[in-house]
Amino acid sequence: MIKAVIFDMDGLMFDTERVWATLWEPALAALGLSYKEGLDAAARGTAGDSMRAVLRRFYGDGCDTQAIIDALHAQAEIAFQAPPPKKPGLDELIAYLEARHIPMVVASSSRMASILHHLNGWDMTGHFKAIISGEQFTASKPDPEIFFAAAKALGTAPAETLVLEDSYNGVRAGAAGGFVTVMVPDLAPADDEMRRLYTAECKDLHEVQKLLEAGKL
Repeated sequence: MIKAVIFDMDGLMFDTERVWATLWEPALAALGLSYKEGLDAAARGTAGDSMRAVLRRFYGDGCDTQAIIDALHAQAEIAFQAPPPKKPGLDELIAYLEARHIPMVVASSSRMASILHHLNGWDMTGHFKAIISGEQFTASKPDPEIFFAAAKALGTAPAETLVLEDSYNGVRAGAAGGFVTVMVPDLAPADDEMRRLYTAECKDLHEVQKLLEAGKL
């Protein structure tokens, strides 16, 4: 039985991944670099050392990974001045969980300032027992460290904690940590690897609520 829920943010709660995908090219251009095909997909859901490893894979060991990350976030500050659109079913799922006193945490690879900007823009911060950012950890998704920290804040074991994720790296992290992991695909559809790893796949958050109501999670 599910006793708590961990929400990813970008692409799961808010329709932001499409915007992030457009920010790489101008961020890299500001540093005199060209966008390389596949970078956005490889970096999606990562932060910290995990993202630095991706950048080195694409631009070499000598690249200034921090400068690239900072340039990307500078573009994001411009792009996300207004609160991003909510994903379908978000409000209803949160209301369902709150009515049943099931605690929730946001665990996102994004910077804390970005997380709080999006949540506060919709006056949603108060729904969550904790807000956890990937910048708080050395290793980010696909490492499960961020989810272990979220479970500790919730006071629940991984086997009784639902992780909701849209990205491959997020699903990898949930599965590696032994969490009940549901994928709600956004930009990238589930592939054979994801189907081996996740507990279930839902087309949107409305469907997640239906599985909870039916006792299937």
